[in-house]
Amino acid sequence: MELLTREGCPMCAAAAEQLAGLAGELGFVLTVTDVDAAAAAGDSGLRAEYGDRLPVVLLDGVEHSYWEIDEPRLREDLAR
Repeated sequence: MELLTREGCPMCAAAAEQLAGLAGELGFVLTVTDVDAAAAAGDSGLRAEYGDRLPVVLLDGVEHSYWEIDEPRLREDLAR
């Protein structure tokens, strides 16, 4: 699972904290990607695609949710 964020985003920080707790409970690996840092490193695609909806959760590379974590749906999708 990947969480797309940006520095200074309070909603991103809250989502990262929530997902970190769920990762420990449910046993998934969480990767956090700062879209602005990725753009500065030459990969502007994530910022162009998701930059106005952060935080964004990608599950298996597909957008699962944005702005808020839909925890019941996430739990259900991870159980599959």
